[in-house]
Order: sequence, then structure tokens, then C-alpha cells
Amino acid sequence: MRSIDYDTEQHQDYARGRALTQQQLQVWIGAFAEALPERRPLAGLDVGSGTGRFTPALAGAFGPVVGVEPSDRMREVAQTRSPHPGVRYLPGTAEEMPVPSDSADYALLGWSWHHVQDKPRAVRELARVLRTGGRLLLRTNFSDHHPRPWWLEYFRRGYEADAAIFQPLHEVIALFTSAGWRVTGFGTVTESSAGTRGEMLARLRLRTLSFFAQLSPDELQTGFDRLEQAVAADPDAPAPEFAEPLLTLELC
Repeated sequence: MRSIDYDTEQHQDYARGRALTQQQLQVWIGAFAEALPERRPLAGLDVGSGTGRFTPALAGAFGPVVGVEPSDRMREVAQTRSPHPGVRYLPGTAEEMPVPSDSADYALLGWSWHHVQDKPRAVRELARVLRTGGRLLLRTNFSDHHPRPWWLEYFRRGYEADAAIFQPLHEVIALFTSAGWRVTGFGTVTESSAGTRGEMLARLRLRTLSFFAQLSPDELQTGFDRLEQAVAADPDAPAPEFAEPLLTLELC
């Protein structure tokens, strides 16, 4: 996977390109609530918090949250776009977080695990910052459990190139369980429609998905030409729902 420098490439458009509807956000918060302990408040970490898509909602639902994000520009956007009294944004990575040991009840890695460079080190760091019994919400795709969004078929090598970004499920599970974690849940969360196909196309044009960085300029141009033609036939049709994986682990 080609790495992405969010300070130079995507920070300006990321919030718009990856925007969630209020209904989509509530679906995910509900799924996270089912995977977490019932007591409140819970101290949380949003690891790879980006522009704060989830961080304020996590704080509102569960308690204070620290957003850990390596990109200075992404943190700037988060702090100005979605301030919340229960949120702090700090520079850091999954491999090195500027928070005390045993200080969090849960951590969310939402759409960020594929960016982690040293995964074994990140597993150890997550074990350091979470309390015993702490939960990890790992929202990522897996090469063998791929949600296959509707628009991907219009790009040559679309499914292949996107799946190659991610690890297979068994590999991720083995990495954590060999380090003293246990799986507490795995399933899919059905994300409601993101609006019309035309609205979705407008966000895709911003190219804020890691997938787009893996294709050549010719592949991108051809894919978008095909997608634009398909959407033009009925731009007001609702974008389909689709189910995305969520793996939950507990620190033993």
C-alpha cells in the first residue's frame, strides 16, 4: 500500500469526502455501545482520529476521549471543525501514544488499522494504554471479508486493489490473541445510505479513500469516467446500504 501524507494530500478535503450522515453516525455509535461495558463514563481513545469524524460523538455517548492523530493538519481541522469539551486531540500514532499506561477503558481504531506501519508494536502499545478488560473496537476491512461498495466495480482492478490494502481476518486475530487478547465479537454493521448516488459521487471525486492512491492516473481516469456515466443515468437514486466488518477484542 502506498502511504499517504495527510499533511499534504488530503487534510483539506477529508472531512467532506468522508462525511457521515447523522443516521450513519448513530448506527456506528449504537454498534460500539453494544460492544462496550454498560457503565458510564468510559475513558476512550480514538486512535487515528483524523478530522474527528467519530471523536465528539464518542465523547457524547460514552465519556471523555483523547483523539490520537499523527497529522498536524488533520488535528487542526478536527479542533476547529468539531470542538467538544470532552475531547482532546494529541499528536501520536498507534505505535506510540502520549497517554499514561492503564488510562483508557476502550480504544477505537476506525478506518485506520491499514495505516499502522508496525502492527506488533501497536498491539503492545494498545495493551499498555488500556486497562485490563479494556475493549478494542477495530473497524477495518479484511482482504477476505470485504464490503465491496457499489462504486468499486467501475474501477479496473477495483476489488483486487482495495482488498490488497488489508490483512486477512485470521492474520489480525492471530496477531492480537498471541499477545494476550481475546476476541469478544465479530460481525458486520449495516451502514445506512450515504444519500443519493450523485451526492456520493461528489464525495468520491475528492479521492479521500486510500484506495485511490493505489491506482495509476489512467486507471483513475477510466474508472471515474465509467462511474460518472453510470451515475448520470439516475443521479437521484439512493446510494445502496452495505455491511462493514467490526472486530472487537478484550485485553486479558
